[in-house]
Amino acid sequence: MKNKEPLILVVVVAFTLLTYWLVEPYAHSVLHKHVESENFAYADLKPLAKTGNAAAGKDLVMGAGACTGCHSIEKDGMPAAMDAVAAAASYGVNPPDLSNAGSIYDAKFLADVIVNPAHALKVEHKFDAAKGQMHPMAPFAGAGGDLEQEVADMVAYLQSIAVKPSEVTPKMAYENACGRCHALSYENWTQIGEKPAFKFEKDALAYDIKVLEYQEHLTKYMGKLPPDLSMYIRSRGEHFISTFIENPQAHLEGTAMPRVGVTADAAHKVIEHMADAGDTKRHERASVGKMVMIYAVIFAIFALLWKKQVWKNLH
Repeated sequence: MKNKEPLILVVVVAFTLLTYWLVEPYAHSVLHKHVESENFAYADLKPLAKTGNAAAGKDLVMGAGACTGCHSIEKDGMPAAMDAVAAAASYGVNPPDLSNAGSIYDAKFLADVIVNPAHALKVEHKFDAAKGQMHPMAPFAGAGGDLEQEVADMVAYLQSIAVKPSEVTPKMAYENACGRCHALSYENWTQIGEKPAFKFEKDALAYDIKVLEYQEHLTKYMGKLPPDLSMYIRSRGEHFISTFIENPQAHLEGTAMPRVGVTADAAHKVIEHMADAGDTKRHERASVGKMVMIYAVIFAIFALLWKKQVWKNLH
């Protein structure tokens, strides 16, 4: 029996690894179809053909583009025209602040969403202009000049006021790209912002009522209330989340969720924020896990030496 113990250990370890590396991934591939990443290239969108002028773009964004009629630009001192609940009542969802859009969203996506929102967002199945189903965001038809140049100018302006891409934090990326539809309760985030700490319960209840009103408008717009994403990174995995952000239609054809249009770096930061929310101790656990493995190896060595000594004494 003594001589068979190493063989038994090898067999147990082999079957354990087989289960983890083959059976579990196979089960996930059956439950969720595998979608290859397109590396956030947005190959269906045309690249900008002109070099933009930020100053001219600012005039367009503030003027003929009418962007500030719906969007705030806090960086340039332009507050939102209405609060989040009123905006959702008007548009279905609260339009994002554009202060850092130039760093969070892909330039090709920004250009396309300005002139053809339904196409850029991949929701033409929901908003078919031929059937009179217009997207809440009005397309920019131009200010009388070269449309491609005007769009390039607007994109250049948005890029000029944004923080550097390296300065975009995971929280900023999530809140801008996802946070107006998806709550993140583990981070105390609601669709209308981070819930403050209220001194009086009546104030907390009043805030909750606003959230419910916003969710009601959002549900009518989307068809169902988008899920809280606190645990999605753990239940679905990083690859699924990344490719779903990149192109929701590839996973769920006909879904009302729009293509977000973020850069690869911004998507990575969104996922990082979700990972932090879903597992607040993940970095600490990884560090502790290394120490546990070292301890297990040392313990196994001492156990093996002790076992050999016991058998030696018995003989």
